[in-house]
Parts: sequence; structure tokens; C-alpha cells
Amino acid sequence: MAKLGVNQGQLTACSNKPNCVSSQAQDREHYIDPLLFHGNLENAYQAIIAILQQTKRVNIVIKEANYLHAEFKSALFRFVDDVEFYFVEESPSLTTIHIRSASRVGYSDLGVNRKRMESIRAQL
Repeated sequence: MAKLGVNQGQLTACSNKPNCVSSQAQDREHYIDPLLFHGNLENAYQAIIAILQQTKRVNIVIKEANYLHAEFKSALFRFVDDVEFYFVEESPSLTTIHIRSASRVGYSDLGVNRKRMESIRAQL
């Protein structure tokens, strides 16, 4: 498993496999827009927590002041995907949430990680 977390303001880079998306990726295949939350960091954090708590087969592994790591398990084969959120308060009324979602095993995820993050975006 890749080392996860935030290092010097950056989430871990995606590998060369197509089973990862990140708002900090430098290439088109892995890049996804960050989440934008109209409110402060604390409210953004609580909004993401609420979404995760309503989602099936999710375990929140790490909760830090500006970072969350959750594990999503697939229904059929119980594969684990690591999902990370890095919160950056741009102003009291805007928080950028950098995101990364990556499968632990396999090569392709058939777009599951991207769909998951877009679903979370739609719920914000």
C-alpha cells in the first residue's frame, strides 16, 4: 500500500495504474477537480464526515484537523479503496478540498474511483 497522508501540502501521487484519481495529479488520466465548499474548513470537514457516515461499507481510518482518510470496501469482492480528503481554507467563505481515491489492488477500476468522487461532489 502506498504511504498515505499529506506531505508538504500534497497528497500521495497516483501510480501509473489507471485505478486512481487525484485533484493534485499532473496528468489528465488521473486528474479530477478538487471539491469546493462554500464555507469554512470546519463546516466543510463536517459535511464530508456526514456524507461518509451515510455511505455503506465505509470506515473512517484517520481524522485530523485538515485531513481525512477513509476505506471503501466493494460489495462483491470486498476490495478496499483508499479515499483521502485534504482541506485548505482559502477564506472564511471558501474551502478547497483536495481529493484522492485509489484502489489498493488490481490495475483498472473501470472508473469506480472517479464515479465515487463525483458522487461525493454531487452530495456537497
